[in-house]
Amino acid sequence: MGTHSTGKSLLMRRIEMELRGLDIPVQRTGHIGRRLALVPLPKMQHHTVESTRWVLATGIADEVAAAARSDDASVRIVLADRACWDALAYFRAALEWRGASAPRTDREALHRLAAAYTPYDLLFATVLDPDLPIKPKHDYDDRYRALVDHHTHALLREDGIPHVRVTGDDDSQTSAIERALQLCGRESLV
Repeated sequence: MGTHSTGKSLLMRRIEMELRGLDIPVQRTGHIGRRLALVPLPKMQHHTVESTRWVLATGIADEVAAAARSDDASVRIVLADRACWDALAYFRAALEWRGASAPRTDREALHRLAAAYTPYDLLFATVLDPDLPIKPKHDYDDRYRALVDHHTHALLREDGIPHVRVTGDDDSQTSAIERALQLCGRESLV
């Protein structure tokens, strides 16, 4: 999990390639943002209680379905490109960005939904490096991007969620990949 354009999907692809290279079956989830745009519900700095609930429920459903597709495998590995906690960080950041609030009951209900589903054996949290360039095609609001990063790490800290911080540094990325491979009980080919 982490703010946009911090290397989450790239990291997941690299881990997936390593696992497949070792003939370890793996399922991967993702593309929730694109699907959210088709619903259509607000996203990014315009997230609402309803859009956050949709992201949480859809992400959880995707992860459950991916795990079910590997039921007959000796090792069940699902790479979730955006853990359910991610949706809460984006929502909190959106509220702060807009200077808005949401009813306590809604905030608590979203938190309970995320907390009720925590199957993660290993959770990576990317760290924003504002000096790293992002692709010009992305029209991201820098303030919102920084708020998501802040709320991601605050949420993990507040809830005491075990995680591994991953920076954009090559050594940090390689270490994260090695940690994932070790969890699977395998050594990297590289």
